[in-house]
Amino acid sequence: MWTFPVLSLGWRAQASEDTVLGTTGGRSWKEKIQNFFVRPQRSAPLKNRVALDICGGDLTQCLGDAGPQHSHHPPAPGRAAGRGPPALSSIGRHPHHGLPAHEPSLPEPPPWRLRVRMCAPIGGLLAALAMAFGMTVAFAPVPRITWEHREVQLEKFHEPGIFNYSVLLLSEDKSTLYVGAREAVFALSALNISKKQHEAYWKVSEDKKAKCAEKGKSRQTECLNYIRVLQPLSASALYVCGTNAFQPACDHLNLTSFQFLGRTEDGKGRCPFDPAQSYTSVMVDGELYSGTSYNFLGSEPIISRNSSHSPLRTEYAIPWLNEPSFVFADVIREHPDGVDSGDDRVYFFFTEVSVEYEFVFKLMIPRVARVCKGDQGGLRTLQKKWTSFLKARLICSRPDNNLVFNVLQDIFVLRSPDLKEPVFYGVFTPQLNNVGLSAVCAYNLSTAEAVFSGGKYMQSATVEQSHTKWVRYNGAVPMPRPGACINREARAANFSSSLTLPDKTLQFIKDHPLMDGSVTPIDNRPRLIKRDVNYTQIVVDRTRALDGTVYDVMFVSTDRGALHKAVSFEHEAHIIEETQLFPDFEPIQTLLLNSQQGKRFVYAGSSSGVVQAPVAFCGKHGSCEDCVLARDPYCAWSRAAEACVDLHRTDSPSRTLVQQMSGDTSVCPNETKSFREHFFKHGGTAELKCSQKSNLARVVWTFRDRVLKAQTPKYGLVGRRDLLIFDLSEGDSGVYQCLSEERVRNRTVLQLLAKHVLEVRVVPRTPAASTPPAARTEGDRTVLRVSTEPTPGPPPQTPAMRGPTPSPAPTGGTCKPKTIINTVPEVHSEKTMYLKSSDNRLLMFLFLFFFVLCLGLFSYNCYKGYLPGHCLKLRSAMLLGKKQPASDFSDFEQSVKETLVEQGSFSQQNGGQPRPALDTGYETEQDTMASRVPTDREDSQRLDDLPVRDRPFDVKCELKYADSDADVDAE
Repeated sequence: MWTFPVLSLGWRAQASEDTVLGTTGGRSWKEKIQNFFVRPQRSAPLKNRVALDICGGDLTQCLGDAGPQHSHHPPAPGRAAGRGPPALSSIGRHPHHGLPAHEPSLPEPPPWRLRVRMCAPIGGLLAALAMAFGMTVAFAPVPRITWEHREVQLEKFHEPGIFNYSVLLLSEDKSTLYVGAREAVFALSALNISKKQHEAYWKVSEDKKAKCAEKGKSRQTECLNYIRVLQPLSASALYVCGTNAFQPACDHLNLTSFQFLGRTEDGKGRCPFDPAQSYTSVMVDGELYSGTSYNFLGSEPIISRNSSHSPLRTEYAIPWLNEPSFVFADVIREHPDGVDSGDDRVYFFFTEVSVEYEFVFKLMIPRVARVCKGDQGGLRTLQKKWTSFLKARLICSRPDNNLVFNVLQDIFVLRSPDLKEPVFYGVFTPQLNNVGLSAVCAYNLSTAEAVFSGGKYMQSATVEQSHTKWVRYNGAVPMPRPGACINREARAANFSSSLTLPDKTLQFIKDHPLMDGSVTPIDNRPRLIKRDVNYTQIVVDRTRALDGTVYDVMFVSTDRGALHKAVSFEHEAHIIEETQLFPDFEPIQTLLLNSQQGKRFVYAGSSSGVVQAPVAFCGKHGSCEDCVLARDPYCAWSRAAEACVDLHRTDSPSRTLVQQMSGDTSVCPNETKSFREHFFKHGGTAELKCSQKSNLARVVWTFRDRVLKAQTPKYGLVGRRDLLIFDLSEGDSGVYQCLSEERVRNRTVLQLLAKHVLEVRVVPRTPAASTPPAARTEGDRTVLRVSTEPTPGPPPQTPAMRGPTPSPAPTGGTCKPKTIINTVPEVHSEKTMYLKSSDNRLLMFLFLFFFVLCLGLFSYNCYKGYLPGHCLKLRSAMLLGKKQPASDFSDFEQSVKETLVEQGSFSQQNGGQPRPALDTGYETEQDTMASRVPTDREDSQRLDDLPVRDRPFDVKCELKYADSDADVDAE
């Protein structure tokens, strides 16, 4: 531990250590990166101190230099997943606040929470920058296996000329995948998306494009129709909305004919104007709930319900919505069996600019908001406005190291029959994400409901010399409780609908939409923290392992076109694999999970197309050890098939399957490892192959029970796996083993990957005259060569390779030889055959080429006359005087001599001789009239001969004094 001062802010920072996520045990500086955090300041009085209680009291909520503006946040693209109503389920995507009422109170944060004394407005920024250093914590669980795009079989869909495949929707029977793209909607087979079933196009007219371009928008990229809403309307129709060249519109798509019905509706408040603006939507019982912008500029955010009988929207006020970036929306049924109830609630997730605190930059805070499905607005107050709108803060942080993730990227609602309540999985990033940190947090529905139904409210207040603008409200709360849904208790109190609520309750909810409590994650920590990556989307599948344990498998996409599959254990997070879905590393805009039994797929949409990937690549694991070490709940080793199989697709009985989520490979059956036999000649170089896919393992080569080191001149590694042996001798003959050393839950697992039997043979030297060239077979090639090896002598001894002896490799019986002979030839054997002294064709070719080139250059210079004088004379004699040689300018450097310059002869208009040039004393003027350079004596004589009137003013001047006053003095 060490301390250091931070300017004059009155607080100090310390560097601490924290355990890397995915490991257990005590703190160790060798395994962690130091992180900066701020210590509490207890001495300053409250009025001179700012008590910040941001996201659980952590100042790291202030991360950012100027804070990302609303327009800087890329929209979280809309998507559909099997998570909504019982019918077709879908999810779409994408910014104002009250007045003080009763006595304000500033809550005193707990001692462990962060307090900072701000001496000036710049203090907030400096504190935020200091907190940014804490983002270097080494949270870096590495994917065990990385699958490149070409290594796995993926189904793809792309229509030429169509882009932005950002909205996905799965049909009720999960047999059809609907894709919303730019100016098009497609119907694909859910089992194989490369098979297109239907297509429908919705293009923008040229007149609308022209009007859009007149408003300053791009005709090629913005003045188009981007599909943003794709929701199930009925069993035979979809509700589709698009930006429509900044004139949002909606229509119905008939699923039978797959054509738009032409029922064009105004999409204002349902779909964004700008394709770059954030959005979200969900269809609930035929009514569209959406979060988007309400005007052309995107300055008026809105959460609305589009209903024919009771349309509602949020109040246009900063305390309600303050520059939000909408992420997700979904309905939570009061009765999971689907019974219609007015108590159903719709949740909205977004990130907005904080209204509680005011700094020199915009502080972003993730929010969850709730409205009631049975809300009908107020009778006098809040007419056609939500009377049940409440919002709270989402916490995703590591309190032990002051890491706070305050920008929400995506949300997935996990529902399962074995779950008591839905679970929200969210992807978060820090506001100042200069090190590429991402986190996944999970929340129980009951935690959010407890904040909304029983938590305290916040109110606007002004605290002297404080950045805090909203504080906890401690006054009396009117009845019925503001923001509550009309449930049985309310009906029993004669409040049948929101129209019957008293004005006092409605005015309170209008002024106090923000809750004081925060929604905390399960176990008060993230499920996964990953460094050097920016997560964009998430879907979660719940599966049962062979031992009956249920695991939540997270599929998280990145902004580089990759998909991470991770599972969270009790004390660690394990990233099973990383799959590169898009070869061009483009961001994944949307994810959708098809969790149908036996046909589980993940669909990913991007700007260029859609990719379908299975939830597991079990067949890629070639051995029982690999299958077990993967720790994939989908995969198990089949003894009968001797292959790694998918538990959801195999018919093998469970007793023949092997799966250990702890990574214990001792349960694998003993197998006889085949080996390769190699033959090399003395003095050559051998290359021994070893295949290892795990990123968590280390390859170790052993020979005669000793570990070989690649740092010696004798051995080398190719790609950290293959072994090179130089200068072979008889002492190098023997058995070489390639072992994989992998750490799993604080223990080392050794796995035998390859075994090679090497034999070095000494070829006797024989006279070349009596022994014809011998044909020798090397691998699959037959090379004719003459033996030139020296007479064999005593075999040289191999240098002893010292190193740590690994744990004994797993033995499963005697090794039987494999009938494969793979002899590696000498490094210089065939690649340098064309350079042998007996083969001079290459040298002759080079000689002739340069000879012809030099001859051509000489001939060209000789013809042009660029050669020296004596060569030109020879050329003139050879050409018999056809061309006179150029004059000899050997004395060119002495061109100032009079003998080399002829005096010019110019005539004036009257026929007289020109007047010689006068030396006026200005040496920079060009010489005229004569090219002969006169001497000083000649200049003087010529000037004497001139009349006085023609003499220059500065030649032979009669002035005696330079000062005109001299004459006056003389007088």
